[in-house]
Amino acid sequence: MLALFARTVRPRIVDVTIALDRLPPSLSGFTIAQITDVHIGPTVGAGFVREVVDQVNALDADLIAITGDLVDGRAATYAAAAEPLAELRARHGIFYVTGNHEYYWGVDAWLPIFRDLGLQVMRNRRVAIERAGASFDLAGIDDHEAQRWRGHGPDLAAALDGRDPARAVVLLAHQPRQVKVSRRLGVDLQLSGHTHGGQIWPWHGAVRIQQGGLIAGHYRFGATQLYVSRGTGYWGPPVRLGAPAEITRIELRSNLDRSDP
Repeated sequence: MLALFARTVRPRIVDVTIALDRLPPSLSGFTIAQITDVHIGPTVGAGFVREVVDQVNALDADLIAITGDLVDGRAATYAAAAEPLAELRARHGIFYVTGNHEYYWGVDAWLPIFRDLGLQVMRNRRVAIERAGASFDLAGIDDHEAQRWRGHGPDLAAALDGRDPARAVVLLAHQPRQVKVSRRLGVDLQLSGHTHGGQIWPWHGAVRIQQGGLIAGHYRFGATQLYVSRGTGYWGPPVRLGAPAEITRIELRSNLDRSDP
């Protein structure tokens, strides 16, 4: 029965175009496939993960971003269910940041497994993404709640320390409310999940309050933009009402490119 219900939350592809002021024209059209909140665990197994991997790979994205809550159980029990993630493919790599649920289920056991699967774990650090002689910065920070665990906690200032302020920066951060820091530190675009778009009533209201009204979709805060995915899997019962699961294909455009429509 759970497997039958799980079929109703198969993610759809959502296309989003976001223009950035500091993105070089030669990087216009760069694509990011975002998955988030898969919640590998008791009812989300290897079969579901393999379907997600196939959907993402079919997008042929330049980069894959996994914005937390990838798992919802102990590594000793569910590591095998995560193995299809090793088949993810993107020209510029697969990047991952922690969500709150990784901390509930033994994050320090999971992180080496993710690295072995080919995920670049972005814990308060950044990397340069380069193409055609141009680049932007990709940064990632720990989840908002991570400071409760020894040796963990978000530190965006550390991730951005020493960067060239002329370059665009795209940030992976699990919770939308982390944009309060992002906008202060000059992030161009933050990609988040966590909310599931509400998933089922009456959770919408609780999530809206917790995240300061940021529940799903595209938001702008001056020069900083935020995209909140509704999530690729589900948490709790395998049911979604009014908040369909998604895999997001984000196309970055340059506001400096005079050829852009």
